[in-house]
Amino acid sequence: MNPSRRNFLKKSAIAASAISSLSVVPENVWSSEFAPSDKVNVALIGCRNMGFGILRHHLDTGMVNCLALCDVDKNILNERAQTVKNDYGQESQLYSDYRKLLERIDIDAVIIGTPDHWHCLIMVEAAQAGKDVYVEKPMANTIGECNIMVKAAKRYNRVVQVGQQQRDNKVFKDVMGLIKSGEIGTLRKVNIWANFNYGLGSTPKPDSPVPEGVDYDFWLGPAPKRPFNENRFHGSWRHFWDYGGGLMSDWGVHLLDMGIWAKDLTEGPETVITYAENLSRKTMHRDSFDTMNVIFPKKDYVINWDMTAGIQQGPFDSSYGVQFIGEKATIVADRYKYHLSPEWDGAKDAPKAEEVSYTKGHESHRQHVDNFLECIKTREKTSCPPEVGRAAALHAHIPNIAARVGQPVLEWDDEQSRFTNCEKANELITPEYRKPWKLPEV
Repeated sequence: MNPSRRNFLKKSAIAASAISSLSVVPENVWSSEFAPSDKVNVALIGCRNMGFGILRHHLDTGMVNCLALCDVDKNILNERAQTVKNDYGQESQLYSDYRKLLERIDIDAVIIGTPDHWHCLIMVEAAQAGKDVYVEKPMANTIGECNIMVKAAKRYNRVVQVGQQQRDNKVFKDVMGLIKSGEIGTLRKVNIWANFNYGLGSTPKPDSPVPEGVDYDFWLGPAPKRPFNENRFHGSWRHFWDYGGGLMSDWGVHLLDMGIWAKDLTEGPETVITYAENLSRKTMHRDSFDTMNVIFPKKDYVINWDMTAGIQQGPFDSSYGVQFIGEKATIVADRYKYHLSPEWDGAKDAPKAEEVSYTKGHESHRQHVDNFLECIKTREKTSCPPEVGRAAALHAHIPNIAARVGQPVLEWDDEQSRFTNCEKANELITPEYRKPWKLPEV
């Protein structure tokens, strides 16, 4: 690499961002006043947590009308409607049944912020109704549902953004630029770790009456019928297989996505080697595992996943992160910073690469929303289209399946979408929906 370009990278890392094939729409693009006819009419389905945060990012652009809100919890629904009115001066029609909302022809796009087990059904029906979709990650709660969603986006020609916002994060865009331009040499290994207290699950609680204002049967939807338990509801549902995949499909899907983005992979892993166990001494209410190590052998590199729920410490004094190891240098990154550390060339008595650091990163939900809205206008692919969301989800779901069926090594045929060495694992590819709900057909 010529000295001038190397110096440019060292000083600002802007060139590394430019190398990336994806572009971030500047925030000021959407900061001006827009005529009502130019605005995108959106609706939010699932209003409590992340979904409402994503709606806020849409509204902050100034080019969105929030026509409708939908939730099975009237308490959350009314509270969010009041917030939209107070903070953005917009009145939204309220729904408890998303199907009624999708009947409206004036809604251009929907945001799906529900628990994972609802993503597929709502996304497919929204696409059939002609709506573009922003769906939170993981794209779906099972492999079979992910496959259906990829087909739906193609068949109905919809713009779909999966909420893996790190695809629009400056830190990781810079990192991908450095890797793909050869700054670290041949990539050999990606080490990923995630250690969070909440991954342990919840303290056991007895079943209890359904809270007032909550349509719990609708909340369960296609999931199995179960008595109400606070631990399976708001905030902690993801620790149960019926609705989520624990820490693995929460943080794992984000971080593993960086490992496969480094080589632009869009398929599931051929081989997965998994160790998973509950090693914490605490008695917790959960289905998922608190300790996992997973190896993903790739064609010319390897991805390692290391997860310990219940602690907040990790390598490089960070509870989570990604380490990209190349022949010439290693990059360590999280959402806010990265550092490229060169290897030493003894023969030349010099570093094999130029050291690069960046420490002014930030969360990128807004940039991910900007990309979605831009693609609604241009009809181009989003930064995280369904095939990318599927690949990341499979890298999380397959280790979970391996742990659930007690098969440490699973072999996956991505073209046939099945395991070749474990029929018991194949039984967990596609869920059986509880009647009257039906798995979508595309």
